[in-house]
Amino acid sequence: MWSQHRATCRPGSQPVRDAGFVSWGKRAVATVGETVVGGIVDQDSLDRIISEQTGRPGALLGILQQLQELSQNKYLPMDTLERVATRTGIPQSQVFSVASFYALFNLDPQGDHTVAICRGTACHTRGSRPLLERVKLQLGLRDAGIDADKVSLTTPDLRFTVRTVACFGQCALAPVVEVDHAIRGHVTEQALIREVEELRREGPR
Repeated sequence: MWSQHRATCRPGSQPVRDAGFVSWGKRAVATVGETVVGGIVDQDSLDRIISEQTGRPGALLGILQQLQELSQNKYLPMDTLERVATRTGIPQSQVFSVASFYALFNLDPQGDHTVAICRGTACHTRGSRPLLERVKLQLGLRDAGIDADKVSLTTPDLRFTVRTVACFGQCALAPVVEVDHAIRGHVTEQALIREVEELRREGPR
């Protein structure tokens, strides 16, 4: 049995500035198989969201968050980011930097269910890596040997996305796993396998 809590924070990596440009930590994404999905929000909805957020503090964050919620598979395609830049007058590089920096934004199609495994120091020392490898094996996911700061894997049927997160800020509960936005503490391989299997039996949403 594991304990359950809500996530209180999700710190991200810090940007590195070089010659006036902003570069970001490595971001490895591997999707098993190829599935055509729709993620672009229609022009009327995009214009409405931009109009509602214009002039508010953190307007770009609000725009991107609403667009992601409206998008099929809960992500921000490059076409959407380019349209945001065009309609708001914000440079494309800045829009992409914001979308890629914050952990709440997804640049790739997400599964119906998300399993996020903490890769922070406390969780790593208490077995988060074996949890990641075990759930990948359970869902038939492979990352082709990619070793990066951030990993995201989605099943071909878009039922599950498995990814790593820098830190949930719940170190006392290590190892920590977030399943469909609910924090699980002191997770064991058996408990994680059981929960994922229960979600698989539920069928598509």
